[in-house]
Amino acid sequence: MTKKMVMAVVSRDQADKVLEALIKAGYGATFTESRGGMLRQAQSMIFIAVDGERVEDVVTMVQRTCHTVVEVQEQQPSALGLSRTDRPVTITEVGYAVIFVWDLERFETL
Repeated sequence: MTKKMVMAVVSRDQADKVLEALIKAGYGATFTESRGGMLRQAQSMIFIAVDGERVEDVVTMVQRTCHTVVEVQEQQPSALGLSRTDRPVTITEVGYAVIFVWDLERFETL
């Protein structure tokens, strides 16, 4: 049976929800903190070793658990001298997941 490694890179805000769902479904998972991407946001990398036919189940579970959230940040009016309706806003998408899957040549539990 082919073993696969699934690595899900998720926002730190949603990592606990993803880990909880995976563990509740009987998957063993480990994670590490990372920082990267265009905005250098804090993320978690979650690693799950599974049989090849269970990869889609894991991917679906991550998709259902990890949702994109849009953060809107307004500039303070006093800093720019603008009224509330004229203030520029910054919109950032957070709470995403990026998933990688690769073959495991060897997998042992010692």
